[in-house]
Amino acid sequence: MDWNRVEGNWKQMKGKVKEQWGKLTDDDLDQIAGKREQLEGKLQERYGLAKDRAKNDIDSWYDNQTWH
Repeated sequence: MDWNRVEGNWKQMKGKVKEQWGKLTDDDLDQIAGKREQLEGKLQERYGLAKDRAKNDIDSWYDNQTWH
């Protein structure tokens, strides 16, 4: 997985992330700034997910994107 594509295009990716995880606020997305670890942490915080579950959900979301 090349997360650098997400990080490098974060402004465009924020909308896709928000569609997937609507509980994330705009402030959350600004704090995440494309960093995967930050996204994992915010998913754990907002959705009450375990670390492994957040990681797996992100992997699944990434794999389903048509741009990679």
